[in-house]
Amino acid sequence: MKQTDVSLRPQDRARAWVIRVVLWVVLVVTLVPLLYVVTASFSATQSLSSASLIPHHPTLSNYRNVFQSGFLRWAWNSTEIALVVSAAQLLITSTAAYAFSRMHFIGRKYGLMTLLVLQMFPNSMAVAAIYAVLAKWGMLDRLWVYMLLLIGGSAFNIWLMKGYLDTIPIELDEAARVDGAGHFRIFLSVIIPLARPMLAVVFFLSMIGFYSEYILAGTVLQSPSNYTLGLGMYNLINTQFAQNWGLFSAASLLSAIPLALAFGFLNPLMAKGLTAGASKG
Repeated sequence: MKQTDVSLRPQDRARAWVIRVVLWVVLVVTLVPLLYVVTASFSATQSLSSASLIPHHPTLSNYRNVFQSGFLRWAWNSTEIALVVSAAQLLITSTAAYAFSRMHFIGRKYGLMTLLVLQMFPNSMAVAAIYAVLAKWGMLDRLWVYMLLLIGGSAFNIWLMKGYLDTIPIELDEAARVDGAGHFRIFLSVIIPLARPMLAVVFFLSMIGFYSEYILAGTVLQSPSNYTLGLGMYNLINTQFAQNWGLFSAASLLSAIPLALAFGFLNPLMAKGLTAGASKG
């Protein structure tokens, strides 16, 4: 069998090497801070940086102390919030995206664009108003209130999901409608099974955002038993004489475990969801 000549032209080869160098530089810039965090987590001192990336006297004391600082409680709160809010927002996102993709109603053309414009304003702009309202009603320092504040659907996720649903042939809806199915049955029996890859993408992206959310949590949650990981870990380094960087580094590495597990579980589906737009017509 005759092999095709795949040799690159000199300019293409030079361009490929430039891309490789840029990627290696980005990789190094990304990994070096992480290496310092790993080093600090095994260091007996509480300094974030040291003369060597490899600690001279590595110890697990920081990891032992993490579990005595309330870390497990903070991790459970963050994981619970991320899972519950992501699931609730996934329901809102998928139903809203189905409506914008398949239904015809007044305001459909500009409704999603209006949501995107409104989301251009960060949540931090409303923190003062949220605090004033919750303080007046006596609803501060409650996890379920904090979850309700986060559940509001993300316009970006709705837009992402709608783009995916638009790639699903409308003929499938029409065939189901001939068999007597309505919108609810079509959504559950036709759309949801085909949209599982994008549902996994939206769920994981939402989980990342809610798992690490800090600004609103710092406004609503006040007692240590209700702290999320962001609040709890901030308290390890927020005072002048108690900057426990070694403890903070160990907690940072441990806090990545739930997201790593979620990524490993959802990765097969997410790969299909992220590449579906290039293969579906």
